[in-house]
Amino acid sequence: MRCRGIAVFLAGFLAVWIAAAAAAAPLDSTVTVIGNRHVGAEMVRSFFHADADGKVDAQAADEAIKRLYATSLFSNIKVSRDGDRILVVVVENPTIGRLAIEGNRKIKDQDLKKDLQSKPGGPLSRAAIQADVVRMLDAYKRYGYFDAQIVPKTIEPKPGSYNTTVDLVFEIKEGEKLAVRRVVFTGNKAFSETKLRSVVKTGVTNAVSFLLNNDIYDADKIENDRDLLRQFYRDHGYADVRVSSAAGYDAAAKSVVVTFAIDEGQQYHIGKVGLDSALKTVDADRLRSVLRTQAGDVYNADAVDKTLEDLTMALARNGEPFANVVPRVERKPGRQTIDLVYGIEGGKRLYVERIEIHGNIKTHDEVIRREFEFGEGDAYNRVLVDRGERHLKALGYFKSVKITTDRGSAPDRVVLNVTVEEQKTGSFFVSGGYSASDGALAQFTIGDSNFLGTGDIAKSTVTYGQYARGFDVSFTDPWFLNQRLSAGIDLFGRETFASPYQAFNTELYGGKIAVGTPITDTLGVSTNYALYKQGLSLDPSIGTVSLPVRQAAQMGSYWVSSIGNSVTYSTLDNSRNPTEGVRAQVNNDFAGLGGAAKFARTTQDVRYYHELGGDVVGMVRAQGGYVAPWGGQQLPLLDGFFGGPQLIRGFAANGFGPRDVTPGTTMDNLGGNAYWTTSAELQAPVPFIPPDAGLKVAAFSDVGSLWATSASTATSLASLSPAQQIANSRAIRSSLGAGLIWDSMFGPIRVDYAYPLTKQPYDVTQRFQFTAGGF
Repeated sequence: MRCRGIAVFLAGFLAVWIAAAAAAAPLDSTVTVIGNRHVGAEMVRSFFHADADGKVDAQAADEAIKRLYATSLFSNIKVSRDGDRILVVVVENPTIGRLAIEGNRKIKDQDLKKDLQSKPGGPLSRAAIQADVVRMLDAYKRYGYFDAQIVPKTIEPKPGSYNTTVDLVFEIKEGEKLAVRRVVFTGNKAFSETKLRSVVKTGVTNAVSFLLNNDIYDADKIENDRDLLRQFYRDHGYADVRVSSAAGYDAAAKSVVVTFAIDEGQQYHIGKVGLDSALKTVDADRLRSVLRTQAGDVYNADAVDKTLEDLTMALARNGEPFANVVPRVERKPGRQTIDLVYGIEGGKRLYVERIEIHGNIKTHDEVIRREFEFGEGDAYNRVLVDRGERHLKALGYFKSVKITTDRGSAPDRVVLNVTVEEQKTGSFFVSGGYSASDGALAQFTIGDSNFLGTGDIAKSTVTYGQYARGFDVSFTDPWFLNQRLSAGIDLFGRETFASPYQAFNTELYGGKIAVGTPITDTLGVSTNYALYKQGLSLDPSIGTVSLPVRQAAQMGSYWVSSIGNSVTYSTLDNSRNPTEGVRAQVNNDFAGLGGAAKFARTTQDVRYYHELGGDVVGMVRAQGGYVAPWGGQQLPLLDGFFGGPQLIRGFAANGFGPRDVTPGTTMDNLGGNAYWTTSAELQAPVPFIPPDAGLKVAAFSDVGSLWATSASTATSLASLSPAQQIANSRAIRSSLGAGLIWDSMFGPIRVDYAYPLTKQPYDVTQRFQFTAGGF
């Protein structure tokens, strides 16, 4: 009996072994591969899968053929059967030797090749080539060349050559760029065409199009412009606005006319504002201070959205991270008002399982993740997701940001998909010009606002001028220690030489470190420490220099060690081209923690912008400052305030303020330690110039004064040297003028003509002024 059992076991084992061998063997014994030269037969056989009986049926053979074609290794595959035997005849794709692009002038080779499937050394696949042609045509469309033609050609090796590769050449005929000739708005009554043109991103062909490169026809950009127009109207009270767009081709002009049709509806003001909580744990009255919308205000969709975010954040801090805030809007067209009720409801308990990031090539994942105020495992809230999306768009690193959700591994889990399209963040400028104080100058600037994809800001500037030379190297980490805390270092140096506006040379070099943080969306603070060495020297070719200047030169260079802080409040709608809002900044510095100089200084600058109607923006500005020495010292001459066009236009650099008017001397400005100025300005686009050119005209008036108190160096020196005649008047200086402003790709550039209305006999005036940079 026992022997019979062993025999049965061995027979069964042998049967299983034979069946397994039969299942595996047919692929080697019954699938024959012919025609392969570089691809191994085993690789081809691996695509054929046998069934339980060890046979490859017709369906399995068809699937194998499809997968083999998908490898792009073969141009032809034929399968035939002879009983159980399968014959696979393949024709391999040749190998690409050289890949070249010819005829392209508008797009560089490397920009076209980076996304191609065809690569040198890879297989020559017809499907891949056609896909590459489509990719390159899409690239040309993004640059406005919709008539581009691309013909792929192959060059076979010469007969008898040992070279078995094939060269692939893409021949390109770029054609003419399809540009937008006109942008038309219909139905707009509340806002002028000029104003609406400043809202949309699509530009029109004009004299500066080759610089701006914004006149390219792009259907996606036009769709985005529709959203921008809709948002603009809703932010100005037109809650029912509807915007549609159409593009027509002008065959004669070979260009496009884009039309935006606008149904404005009526403008609403806010009637009642309420808070309603369905959660027993939430006291709605305590949250009223968070509201950004008040009764009587013009309805503003952006303010409503930000109120939702603020309420959601406040609820999360108070232990309700899943609460939903839903705005209930009741229109009352007869009164032209909207009643708002912010309803607080219990939301579905969802958690963020993963945040998956796609499309970022340069930017590190953590740079994107840190813009969300939640992490993986935290509560999911759509309002906070939208807030993170807005923060990402505001960085300026991406052309587009899109966030979608997928189901997670459990019903209460979601996966966030963040898809971005990057854009260039580096800059390199070489510019030249003329400055009233520096003379002819050249400036070289290189920088990156997303340095090495880390989100850090790096910038280096070198200036070489007729009367001034200098450098500035700065680096800022906006998320120091992975907190919303900016930390930066700045190394600088500057030399000035005697010019028509000063009779001495100066030098300054040193460094500064600063740490800052936003307290709210509108309020930020920073603290800094600066250590620099400065001094002045005399030019032997200059005549008799004023005595206070000679005494300052005898002191030589000295170190200044100071700590300071800055507080900035801003509600501007656009930091670069504001039309509404307030910006106020207060700077305080205290020198004397080491170094030779001891003084305390404070300056203030407040600006208010408001649209006055049409396209005219009004701006009023107030500035003030005071500096005084301490510890029994006198204020060093270079640490005083020198009046010039930065305070009152129409006056030269160092043009007003305390001055040595002793006959026979160079009559230098000695600087004061107190000043105030006010300005009023109107700005409007230049008529008949497209708004996207960034040109505006301005009319302005400046009023102010600068003088020396008893703490001033000039007054102290005058008391020590009676022979010196020091003019120190608190008289008001004023001017009236007009200017031309260009928001260029190199930064803001401005030319002003100002006529001084009131001045002192010893003041130095200069009617034309040129400035580049912030103003």
